[in-house]
Formats: sequence, structure tokens, C-alpha cells
Amino acid sequence: MQPLNVMPNHIGGEICLGRKWCIEHEIGSGGFARVHLARSESGESAVIKLIPKAPGADREILFEDLDGVPNIVPVIDRGEWNDFWVLVMPKAEKSLREYLCENVEQLSADESVRVLSDVTQALAAIEGRVVHRDIKPDNILLFNGQWCLADFGISRYAEATTAPDTQKYAMTPRYAAPEQWRGERASSATDVYSLGIVAYELLAGQVPFVGPEVHDYRRQHLEETPESISGIPLKMQSLIDECIYKGPEARPRPRNLLARLGESLREASEGAGSLQRANAIAVSRQAEEARQESVARSEAMRRLELCRAADRSLARVIGLLHAQIMLNAPASEHSGPIPGWSWSLNEAKLSVEPSRMAEECPDGDTHGSPFEIVAYSSITLQIQPDSDGFEGRSHSLWYCDAQEAGVFRWYETAFMISAFIAKRGRIDPFALGPGREAYIALAPITAEFQVARPFEAIDQGDEIYFVERWLGWFGQAAQDLLHRPIHLPECDPSGTWRRAS
Repeated sequence: MQPLNVMPNHIGGEICLGRKWCIEHEIGSGGFARVHLARSESGESAVIKLIPKAPGADREILFEDLDGVPNIVPVIDRGEWNDFWVLVMPKAEKSLREYLCENVEQLSADESVRVLSDVTQALAAIEGRVVHRDIKPDNILLFNGQWCLADFGISRYAEATTAPDTQKYAMTPRYAAPEQWRGERASSATDVYSLGIVAYELLAGQVPFVGPEVHDYRRQHLEETPESISGIPLKMQSLIDECIYKGPEARPRPRNLLARLGESLREASEGAGSLQRANAIAVSRQAEEARQESVARSEAMRRLELCRAADRSLARVIGLLHAQIMLNAPASEHSGPIPGWSWSLNEAKLSVEPSRMAEECPDGDTHGSPFEIVAYSSITLQIQPDSDGFEGRSHSLWYCDAQEAGVFRWYETAFMISAFIAKRGRIDPFALGPGREAYIALAPITAEFQVARPFEAIDQGDEIYFVERWLGWFGQAAQDLLHRPIHLPECDPSGTWRRAS
């Protein structure tokens, strides 16, 4: 391979691949590629795309051989230069995006079906072989009188690379399928979803989800069902609704979609029309069921990610506690982290339970938590029973948004029996996990269980106070100086957690 004679953004430069190409002016860039007009020695006009090489992305991913597949813009030359992969494609007449900009109103049903059928023909031909992953009007080009897909491989390349700045290019928020937002494997159903969004845009004049921020698009694609397009044949309406089902398994396959597109504009008989209306109702119901399932899956994933963060955060806090114990009391015996952490010194034992995921709505719970609890643990200091039967104290550790909605941290608190009830436990104060007893204590009512300590954050910069507190109590316990608190609560906990709105 001959080297590029000049920098690729220099007009008049030459690049030699299978053929020699003269670089003309840059016409754009998108995601990875820098795009230039080019001309061959024989005068053939083309477009050259320069894609930066990146770790984890293979040449084979970018150079998928799709020669002969209908309605895909062909690659007429390819190769590499320095830190770039190079693709050469014939120059198309215009993109679907440009065409839509020229036609201010939405396209007619007939014209929309033509565009969609051309693209679906390509998807049907490659099903099970390759997934595009980034179908949108910008990647649908008018070439030789057909609407064709372009940029095959580049979006897969973006998904495969390990470069930190490339993930945002692996999908386009307006058109990305729910499974892409969840980080799941893309399939032909992913392309069908994106094409369904394009179809909606063609016929309604706008995309169904309008963001505007990335987190808005994520929520909309995962949790919202757009209104069906009015003023189009019921068959077409139902077909588009099916394409944008939240669950990939429920979407039509490309071959099924292609066959039904051809039938979607035919006028129905009276009996067929009645059945189509019934089918549209069923499709709408199924879309709502799929939406609810997607919401549940997204919520479960959100809580799982928060729970993983909770595990890491608690392990770091307890690691600091462990370091201080071993520094100041090297004679301590310790174990952990499975099934939990523990330290023993003389007759005292300090232990921390492993983090556990909290249930969203415990069965039979009539008092809900005023805030969201994702994970929980407890820390317990045990001693030999004294003459009063006191055996130590235990505090709850909750990973929750107790003080600011949506801001999750580890909080320490504890519980007690109401002073109006003549009953004391051996552990005082004591820990409670998320559940009815704890929620009663959090409620603004007088009940058997009450909050005994303020909610105090113990992570994200507040670890030192937690560590110092338990070092002191552990030292007292190891010297047989730890006693039942004279007064509970030890300090006023009111106002340290937010009430239900």
C-alpha cells in the first residue's frame, strides 16, 4: 500500500488504495468518520470516509462484505492509512434527512411505504448476518433510484471499540431501541425498531420521542408509548405500532414487515375494516403491556446498578474502619468480608452484615417508607451481658435517598422501643431492616417503635465520623466500659429524613 501523499484534509491530496483517489473538500463528519468528496483517476466521483482506528475494533467489523445485497450503498474501495480505516463509496444523490428538509410536511403514505420498503428489503437480506444498529434518515441515501442503507459496520465498530469517547456514537438517541439503552445485545429487531421510529417521522412529520436531553430520550424509549398516527390506514398504523414495541421479541421480523408494507395501503372491505379495527385495539393493548414490562425491566436494572454501587461504597467505608482497628488494636482477631466483617478484642465483638438488596414493596406492608431504600446492612457491637442484661448496641445502615430525593448514600440510624412502653431489649438501641416495623417508626405517629438516632451519612466524605464513633465504642466495650444508654434517643433525630410528599 502506498502512503497518503498529503494530509487528508488538504484539497488535491492523493490516497492510494485499490485505486488512486484525489481528495477534494471535506463535506462533513459524523461520529467517527471524516467525510470528503473524492475523484478517481478516471473521473469517477465518490465519497471517502476516514474512520480513526480504536482499540477493540477490528478491520473485519468495519469492512463487512455486503456486495450484492440489495439497497445497500456499496463500498467500492477500502484500505487503511496510518491511524485511519478508509472506505470509498459512490456519491449518492441525497440523504433521506436532506429529502425531508426539502419537504416541510410529512411524506404521503405512498411515498413513505416506498422508502420503508426499500430499506426493509435490505434488512430482510441481511437478517441473521449483520445488524446496522444506527438506522436514521441520515444513513438512508437515495442511490440509483433506490433508498439504500449506508454506514454499515461503522456503528458496530463504535460499539466494539474500548475508546472512552466513542460510546455516545454507538447509537443515536432519537432512534435507539430500548435494548440499546439497557446495554443489551442488538439484533435485527433493533433495526426494525429504529426503522419504526423513522416510519413514524415520515408519516407524522416528527419523531415520537423528542428528548431533548439524553436522559429524557432514555426514559421515553424505555417507558413511554407514543400516540398512534392518525389519518393513515389502520394496517399501516398497526404495523408501525408493532415495530416500536418495547420488547424486541414482539416486533415483526424484516421479511414479515416487508410483506405487510406492500399490503398496508390496500383499501379494506367492510368486514376486513372491522377486523382491522379490532386488531388495532389488540396492538395498542399489547404495546401497553410491553411498555409496562419495559418500565419494570428498566426499574429493576436501575436498582441493580444502585445496589452494586452500594456494595462498593460500603466495602470502602468498612475498609477504612478495618484499617483503623488493625492500626490501633493489632491484637484484634478479624474475619471478612464473607459472610460479613467482624473484629474481636477481649470480650467485645464488632460486626458488620453484608449489604443486601431491599425489596421495593414488602408484602403486607401497610406503612410505606417515605423515601426509597435500595440496600441495607447493620453494624453490631456485642459484649458479655451485664447485670442489667445489656449485651450491646446495633445500628441500621441503609443505602437510600433519605435526605434528598434521588441522591443515594449510606445512612446510619438506630431504633428503640417507645419510652411509654415498659420493655427493654438486650441490644439497645437496635437495628431494623426495611419493613413494616421500621416504616412505623418513620411515620409521624406514636407507636411501639421509634427512631433512636438521626440519619447520618457515612460515605462520600463523612466516613471519618462513622469510623471514630465505632472505634470509641469498640474501645469501651473491649475494656468492659460500654453500658446501656441512659437516655434514648441519645440526640434528637427529628428532621433528619424527609417525609413522604
